[in-house]
Amino acid sequence: MTLRPLGRAIARNFGWKLGSLLLAVLLWFAIVGEPEVVTTHPAPILYRNLSPDLLIGSDSIDSVRLELRGPAGRLSSSALSDAAVDLDLGGIKKPGERTFTLSDNDLRLPDGVTFLRAVPSQLRLRFSRRETKEVPVQVRFSALPPRGFSIIHEEISPPTVRIAGPEARVNEIAVAQTDGIDLSGVTTGGNYHLNTFVADPQVWFESAPAVDVKIIIGRNDDQK
Repeated sequence: MTLRPLGRAIARNFGWKLGSLLLAVLLWFAIVGEPEVVTTHPAPILYRNLSPDLLIGSDSIDSVRLELRGPAGRLSSSALSDAAVDLDLGGIKKPGERTFTLSDNDLRLPDGVTFLRAVPSQLRLRFSRRETKEVPVQVRFSALPPRGFSIIHEEISPPTVRIAGPEARVNEIAVAQTDGIDLSGVTTGGNYHLNTFVADPQVWFESAPAVDVKIIIGRNDDQK
């Protein structure tokens, strides 16, 4: 008697149950039967947990090529769109050079995808201490006043700007220069709003790079 209720339970919605079973079998065959292939894929390098007092050298690379194996469907560009090298720099506490050998523990990959190797397989990074300092602003002139006239007063506001970057590079910066002022047709002076510039691309401004410059020009005879 216990078989009859079981039989009725099996018979209830039998078509739907059979269809679901067939669909599951087909999906299993589609995944298991999918050919396994090997491919290479570019992956960005994500540096995390770097101390705020340190900077990574400018010679560091931002991506590697990964050689991967897995089902063809999981190695498509869309399936690998989130693949990345996730490099933990939390153990770096001071400036210097450090080599990292990439392994599958450093990667974010879809399930079912196997990591074979990375090109390059190692990353050698140079870490510098982050430095900031104030440097004076130097006004630059692209053309001087006409003959018989000269600059008698120069006022810069603010007179300094704050820069930041790798310690050694920041220490080499003595001044920040303004864009050039053309005084070739100026005989009294004027007010100028100018951007400042430092030549080292690894150094940046922490304060606003723009300054106001007031120039007063007079006749050479008036300065005697």
